Amino acid sequence: MSELLAMKDVSAGYVADIDILRGVNLKVEAGVITGLIGLNGAGKSTIMKTICGLLHPREGQIAFDGADISQIPTHTVIDRGICYIPQESSLFPFMSVEDNLRLPLDHLTRRGNLIKSEIARRFEDMHGKFPVLRARRAAKAGDLSGGQQKMVEFAKAYLLRPRLCLIDEPSIGLAPKVAEDVYRWIDLFAAERMAILLVDHNVRRVVKISRYIYVLSLGEIVAEGSPEAFAGDLHEQVKSWLGINF
Repeated sequence: MSELLAMKDVSAGYVADIDILRGVNLKVEAGVITGLIGLNGAGKSTIMKTICGLLHPREGQIAFDGADISQIPTHTVIDRGICYIPQESSLFPFMSVEDNLRLPLDHLTRRGNLIKSEIARRFEDMHGKFPVLRARRAAKAGDLSGGQQKMVEFAKAYLLRPRLCLIDEPSIGLAPKVAEDVYRWIDLFAAERMAILLVDHNVRRVVKISRYIYVLSLGEIVAEGSPEAFAGDLHEQVKSWLGINF
């Protein structure tokens, strides 16, 4: 597999002179799932926001497909093929489901990256994968259940056909059955050969489905390895860091 994303010695934060991330080195290979685990407050979401341009590194570099994206704006990062599904809802609650789904595609259409026939084809494909949304397309997004809102988030990302999808705590606060649906959608993305950087509190599940895993603690990568390594030599060490078994 080829390297798609590389963070090299990245430091970043929200307030001047206070770094949340300190010298982070992390890689995501094309077409596979990379896991990122750590305690609350470790800086996992900050990594996601820094990759997609909501924050910019104070030091270091982020390269995507060999090009430096460290200081470019978020809409340009999206144009390059990176999509972010945040932990918090990004939906407009008083807009319909369909309008929420069309918003990012409208951006690509205005820039000449998509034609209407391709949008129609993508919607038909998406409704095949997320059939509930065909029936609820006229409903206001804010009237949906938490699980259905998460489905809209994934469907919106699926419509964009990103090369890399950043997925932040997708199953948190959801009923177990809905959480299983979330991991089925992640499997769908992986089957479409999207690269995925996955953060989730379900450490056991992240380790199980990822090709490679990083452990973040207080803004620094403190361990990394394959699932086999986490089942072997790294298991007790990481278990003691996180305070949980997996």
